[in-house]
Amino acid sequence: MATDRDEQQRQQRELEEIRRSFAEMGARMGSLFEPTELDEEPERPSRPRPAAPAPPVAAPARPRWIWAGALALLFVAGTAFGWILPKDAGGSDAPPATQAPSTTVKAKANPPPSTVTKTVPSVPEECLEAAELADEVISRLNRGQRDNTLALDLRDYSVASQACRREASP
Repeated sequence: MATDRDEQQRQQRELEEIRRSFAEMGARMGSLFEPTELDEEPERPSRPRPAAPAPPVAAPARPRWIWAGALALLFVAGTAFGWILPKDAGGSDAPPATQAPSTTVKAKANPPPSTVTKTVPSVPEECLEAAELADEVISRLNRGQRDNTLALDLRDYSVASQACRREASP
């Protein structure tokens, strides 16, 4: 117990010594925020010193919460406009199809039927074979069957995928 009290007293003395040395240093150097006062009178007071120029008046900075509020308001306004503005029924970005105006009166009575073009995708046989071989290779790798049949299937897949690329390229 006695050593704790002695240690506390020693720390107190060191702290006081540090405070005193800082106070002495501050008295010697002066403050950086206050103008220095001259201990001596100037020898020739005949010339008055020119007045120091006034510091420029700066506009006070706006608080950050104003900027955050402005951004939030902009976000809310953008969201509101997104809900208000009309949307496409199809949801695509393609422009709507337009028809040329007809010049005859008969066409207005019975409009021509619209033509619908459907594309049927066709895949070359080599690509189907490559896809099946790829499925087989992946299945063997997942099951951990790393043997000669995997090597043969991988070779066949490489050949089929190259044939698919040749067939599908324009």
